[in-house]
Amino acid sequence: MVYDSIDPEKIPVEKPWIFESIILSEEEIIDFAKNFDPLPFHIDKTAAQQSRFGRLIASGPHIFIKAHKELIIPKLGSTIIAGLSIDQWQFLKPVYPDTPYTLHFLAQKLKPNREKKHIVITWQYEFFNPDHEMVQKLFVTSLHNFS
Repeated sequence: MVYDSIDPEKIPVEKPWIFESIILSEEEIIDFAKNFDPLPFHIDKTAAQQSRFGRLIASGPHIFIKAHKELIIPKLGSTIIAGLSIDQWQFLKPVYPDTPYTLHFLAQKLKPNREKKHIVITWQYEFFNPDHEMVQKLFVTSLHNFS
């Protein structure tokens, strides 16, 4: 379902929407890192092999940015008025290329304002690797159109 506005009665609080198979290719990781985080273990396979990670890893925000752009904006983008904050962003484990990750995306808190016809929602993003280990967690608070 794609939303034009948010009806608080229809957004399940603490029940995740699950998006599977979020994959970052080596090329995507290197290109992103060259532009935003040019550390050797993000852009150079040989340097990455000699790092504590043993191979190339994605820049911390890369998986969130890809998931937000390709999964969340198509679903909720027309409802979004503004982003308000990103909080408690935890980078728990590395994100490797060509590995499918799963996103659990859920509404944590809803604050509707009927008079102003908007709603503030705190969204929780949790990313898991194929071993079901959480690799990243963050909270995004945004302002949405209210229906």
